[in-house]
Amino acid sequence: MELLKRTVERIEGLNEDVMKECRDRVDNLIKPQGSLGKLEDLAVQMSGITGEMFPVLDNKAIIVMAADHGVCDEGVASAPQVVTVVQTYNIPKGITGVGALAAVAGADLVTVDIGVQEDLEYGDTIINKKVKYGTDNMTKGPAMTYEEAVKALETGIEVAESEIKKGRKIIGTGEMGIGNTTPSTAILSVLGEIAPEEITGIGANLDASMVENKANVIRRAIALNCPDKKDPIDVLAKVGGLDIAGMAGTMLGCAANKTPCIVDGYISTMAALIACAIEPKTKNYLVTSHFSKEKGAKTASELLGLTPMLDMNMRLGEGSGAVLVFNIIDAAINMNKAMITFQEGGIGVV
Repeated sequence: MELLKRTVERIEGLNEDVMKECRDRVDNLIKPQGSLGKLEDLAVQMSGITGEMFPVLDNKAIIVMAADHGVCDEGVASAPQVVTVVQTYNIPKGITGVGALAAVAGADLVTVDIGVQEDLEYGDTIINKKVKYGTDNMTKGPAMTYEEAVKALETGIEVAESEIKKGRKIIGTGEMGIGNTTPSTAILSVLGEIAPEEITGIGANLDASMVENKANVIRRAIALNCPDKKDPIDVLAKVGGLDIAGMAGTMLGCAANKTPCIVDGYISTMAALIACAIEPKTKNYLVTSHFSKEKGAKTASELLGLTPMLDMNMRLGEGSGAVLVFNIIDAAINMNKAMITFQEGGIGVV
């Protein structure tokens, strides 16, 4: 708990002076004011995070948290849990969705076993940070203990800080865990006080009867465990997941170290909700990447209060949406750096 406490205490507001300077420049670039939309806001946010007018965010990584979920025993997933193991091996090889896209963005993949149900062969490609062998079945009791939830959060912090010390300038969040839309929807149901059937989606292509079962499972888990929405760690422990906790910790670690963090889709947004509930200033350091196609995604983004950059009809996870935003952020910074202002162009009247 000490690492979590120290990390939260280090999270500050953005550099308002540099943001004002950046906004003044962006508003006077040789274009109609506001005509480059979200790129303008991104440039200002990146300056506020880093304290630099023209930050260089050229050492990029997606941290992928891999974990299993005991609630899969209730038939909430269309794929067997062994897929978590298989994909955890495949992700660092660059042969999954996020790998293909990361190669284009020039981003590295950092794969973390935070709770896969089997022991893996770790070597240099997978980081062993296993908190436990998957969460417990949340329809039988809490998904994990409060202490395990804290440990998973602190694991995310540790991994983020380790990568930042290696020189990472910008980090995206990703996950791998069969069944993880179920705890994600349970978290959203609790934090948003929304009935599960209103936000439960198809996940990895469930049919209608399985979606109905999934919503019922979520309702039973919430009724049994009575998570306290005023305590985000209690919610995480009772109906969450180790991968979600790890991503939330990553976001807190990035915020404490003034490093931009890109939120992937639906499941990453649940992590962002938890992180921002723990420390609201974390939101300043986040960029939400895309509107997931998952049913509850729009509601989750609205609850978080951040509008995603893209709407691509994607719902893969892994960090596949987050990695797309790396190049957009590069474009935003280069817009500010490469374009001239009206004054620099010898035009006195804007």
